[in-house]
Amino acid sequence: MSVAASDSEKTAAPSERAPLTAATSLDEARGIDLHLHSSASDGRLTPTELVDLCHAKGLSHIALTDHDTLAGVAEARERCAHHGMRLLCASELSCQWRGMTIHVVALLPQGPSAAFDVSLVGLAEARVRRAEEIARRLEKLGLDDALARARAIAGSERPLGRPDFAQALVDAGLAADRQAAFKRYLGAGKRGDVKTHWPALETVVGWIVEAGGVAVVAHPLRYGMTRRKRDLLFEAFIGAGGQAAELVSGYQNRDTTFDLSRQLAHHELYGSLGSDFHFPGGALAPGTLSPAPRSHVRPVWAHPALADFVTPIEPSPTEPSLAEPSST
Repeated sequence: MSVAASDSEKTAAPSERAPLTAATSLDEARGIDLHLHSSASDGRLTPTELVDLCHAKGLSHIALTDHDTLAGVAEARERCAHHGMRLLCASELSCQWRGMTIHVVALLPQGPSAAFDVSLVGLAEARVRRAEEIARRLEKLGLDDALARARAIAGSERPLGRPDFAQALVDAGLAADRQAAFKRYLGAGKRGDVKTHWPALETVVGWIVEAGGVAVVAHPLRYGMTRRKRDLLFEAFIGAGGQAAELVSGYQNRDTTFDLSRQLAHHELYGSLGSDFHFPGGALAPGTLSPAPRSHVRPVWAHPALADFVTPIEPSPTEPSLAEPSST
């Protein structure tokens, strides 16, 4: 599978794009990306700019998964309507499991519940406390005015994330690039990796289930776990009500992805796909994913809760339908 658009797909009207319902297996999927970030969290593009880029890449079904917020969803939905695209209300939530930070994507076809909105407020407050702690630690490592530098990178009052501090380290000359900043200062187990403010995995999954959503373990191959420990994570996740995991997140090793597909099938988890796109100019673009192997893993869009998300897209009123000739 390659969900990167061909030249013909990039210029196709929404009515010309293959409906997602035609993709009955993950390896057949085209035009979908269920893990994207905008400037509402730590992405570089506004929701409108992100949707425009997704449209240019030939995507028809997307989820905006900003960290611990739904602030960009309304703007993204309006722009998707303009392009005749489907948008799934979503967010990537932070939590703890066995002392590790785990990210869970909340796919919310019904939108957030009142309780979910309250929970997001709590997560935003946790992000503020976490950012202050990261700043204190990085200042001890030589990054003066760390919080102010990260805030300048963010360019708004949104909650700060590790990528903001990573760029601040680069700008201060303490790291060659963001990857180096994470490797030395902010990655798992490093001084700037602050976990203590996140709620438990079971709590976060409970919020999603209560809102009528589908909980998805984000990028399970990135946590540095053994296969056995990943089994334990999936068991705890399923016990809390979780139902899916990302089979493909950006670029992955083919053999490792195949092994993960067997693991998801064993646990009877749905599989999701997403680029985890944050900014243009990097290795990833919306819809750029490693191929999903042929497997028995059911696509997450086959989940009954997402039935409306995968209904055929009606042609945009500003663009003529292919079934009826234009009157002009």
